[in-house]
Amino acid sequence: MNNTKLKEEIGTRQDQLSPKMKYCLYARKSTESEERQILSLDSQIKEMLQLAEREGLDVVDMRRESHSAKTTGQRPVFNELLNDIRNEKFNGILTWAPDRLSRNAGDLGAVIDLMDQKALLEIRTYGQVFTNSPNEKFLLMILGSQAKLENDNRGVNVKRGLRTRVEMGLWPGMAPLGYLNQNRQDKKCQIIIDATRAPVIKQIFEKVAYEKMSGRKIYNWLRYELNFYTRGNKSLTLGGIFRILDNHFYYGTFEYPRNSDNWYQGKHKPIITQELFDKAQVQLKRNQIVRENKEFAFTKLFTCGKCGSGISAEEKYKKLKDGTSAKYIYYGCTRSRDRNCKNKYIREEELITELARIFDNINLNELGMKQKLEQEMKRFSHFQHVVTGTKSKDVLDESEINIRKYAKYLLKEGSITEKRELLANLRSRLIYQDKTITLMK
Repeated sequence: MNNTKLKEEIGTRQDQLSPKMKYCLYARKSTESEERQILSLDSQIKEMLQLAEREGLDVVDMRRESHSAKTTGQRPVFNELLNDIRNEKFNGILTWAPDRLSRNAGDLGAVIDLMDQKALLEIRTYGQVFTNSPNEKFLLMILGSQAKLENDNRGVNVKRGLRTRVEMGLWPGMAPLGYLNQNRQDKKCQIIIDATRAPVIKQIFEKVAYEKMSGRKIYNWLRYELNFYTRGNKSLTLGGIFRILDNHFYYGTFEYPRNSDNWYQGKHKPIITQELFDKAQVQLKRNQIVRENKEFAFTKLFTCGKCGSGISAEEKYKKLKDGTSAKYIYYGCTRSRDRNCKNKYIREEELITELARIFDNINLNELGMKQKLEQEMKRFSHFQHVVTGTKSKDVLDESEINIRKYAKYLLKEGSITEKRELLANLRSRLIYQDKTITLMK
């Protein structure tokens, strides 16, 4: 056998023994601004494709990702790549540097495990090759650990920098509504007054403190009278209004981090005085006490049939001829979705009459608490027998229990809790429109 044939036979045997290398090019954009400026995703791919062409590597797929590699298992593209390696679609990874693959111990361990299982045979970076050999795996682990160390140190440095800034009175985050962040690098964390919105913020505090306006009235005033919008061109929510009223930042101090009880004197210009803030807080507490003391039976159980808002209640007093006064409770649309909603108000007595009409015609299966009502009726019958001496034959049988009558009794004579529980267990939605209630499935 001549030398040429011998070489061909040896090459054929080696090809049969050595698996064919199939690479997947994995490119990940860093989330750190400095690295992003140095090396973009496209430049990684360009460099690695040129490397593959020079060295004759078979790149069968390409994966791009922008997720951070700081946390284990949080990169969907990387996780898919590992699964494809387990399923033998690839046995090699082509990437710019080891830190593109992992900056945490969990993902690094998953890569090393695949190499130990001989599913991943090779990792090629721009300047290094890592195979399933003890020394090269050890070096890969060192480089991955070094990337994790850099991450950890960066986190410590960032926290230290933020702590230094807040001690200087500088706000380290997005400026609260009424202020604007400075975009200049030399004025980082310095904020200025928003000339458009700051006067409105001050008016919010004044209207609560001096005009005793509630959060809902403030909301309607901002939305329908001022047509006020946030920096994101959105209407201010009711929750957002209460967060503003509770924010000490507007008179010059702030807490950082939140709920840490670490307070700092800010360098920013206050929009209000501390005296105005305190007066608004006192009024908010009064409003809360009033709301807690006034509990209504049928609020938050109906939907306005005209605009889709909720139904709220309020008390009205009328002076009588004898000098006393009578209290009436009226229910009506909150107008949260349409301030000009024309749905009529209804007195509580009329509302109960409407609900009783509903229970006259309702399918008893609509009552999610039917079984509980039956038990209550049995308990009442037993009480009647024991206390009044009624003979057992006179006690209502289960078949004679009139669930409808008992439900209507609860509507009229039951406690607020019993009334709310009864209606809350209806399987259909209650719609109120122009003094009429309907069920909508």
